[in-house]
Amino acid sequence: MAIVFGPSGVGEAGIKEGITINKVPEYIKSKGLDAFEYSFGHGYNMSVKTALLAGMKFKQHDIKLSLHAPFYINFANPDDVMYQKSVGYLFTGIKFLRAFEAEKLVFHSASCGKQAREDAFKLTFNRFQETFDKMEEDNLLDGLLLCPETMGKSMQIGTYNEVVDLCTVNSHLVPTFDFGHINSIMQGALKTPEDYKKIFDYAIEKLGFERINNCHIHFSKIQFGDKGEIRHLNYTEDDFYGPNFEPLAEVLHDYKLSPSVISESMSNMVDDAVLLKKIYNSIKK
Repeated sequence: MAIVFGPSGVGEAGIKEGITINKVPEYIKSKGLDAFEYSFGHGYNMSVKTALLAGMKFKQHDIKLSLHAPFYINFANPDDVMYQKSVGYLFTGIKFLRAFEAEKLVFHSASCGKQAREDAFKLTFNRFQETFDKMEEDNLLDGLLLCPETMGKSMQIGTYNEVVDLCTVNSHLVPTFDFGHINSIMQGALKTPEDYKKIFDYAIEKLGFERINNCHIHFSKIQFGDKGEIRHLNYTEDDFYGPNFEPLAEVLHDYKLSPSVISESMSNMVDDAVLLKKIYNSIKK
C-alpha cells in the first residue's frame, strides 16, 4: 500500500465549476490527488444506482474512496430504539460501500448526553461488541473497514484513547485519527513529532502495526475554545490554532505508515490536500 491524499469534498471552487459526483474522480485526478471522501453526513441522499455508476469512475481513475456515515450516529443513546437507528445507519453505509466498491466507512461513535463519561463509554463499548460481532457473524464486513473517528468536542466519545480502545472490539475496526479534533480537545497540544508518536505508539500497542498502517486520517486546522472544536479553518489562513502538518508528515515517514490522508479544510479542501501531499513529499527520509 502507498499513502494517498485527497479532500473531503470539492470545496467552493469545485461547486462553482459544477463538479458533481460523476465528475469528481477526473477532477481529483487532475489535481494530482488519489483519494476522496464522500460525506453522507446529513443523510443518505443518493440512489444506489448513482453510487454504482460513480464507483466505476473512481476505479477507472484509481481514486481511493471513503464514505462518511451520518453525523447523528450515537451508540451511547440510552434509548434502545435510537441505538438501533444508529446501527441502521451503518447497515446503509455498508450497502453504499458495496455499491461504490469502497473500503472505509467513517462514523462518529457517541455523545455523552446526560450520562457520566465513564457510563457513556461503557455503553458504547458494549454495543460495539454486540453490533460488530453480529455483523461479522453475518459476513457483512468482509473486505470492509469501519472507522470510528476521534472527536473535537468535550461531550463526545472520541478521544484517541477511546477510539483505539473501541477498535479492539473487532478486527474490521480501524481508527480515523482526526488530528484537528485531537488538537482541539488537547487545547493545541499537537506541536512536535513526539506529540504524534505518542498517539501512534498507543494505537500500535493496542491494535498492531498492520491495522494502524491502514488507518484513516482527517487533517485540518480548527479553531477551538474551552470545550473543544469551534470551526474548521483553511490551512493557510491560520497561524495560531493549528495543528501544522509537518510534524505529522515526519512521523508518517518515520513509522512508514500508509494511511489515507483526507483534508477537511473549511472551504479550500482540494488545494489544501494538494498542499499536504506536497509537504509530505518534501520530507526526505
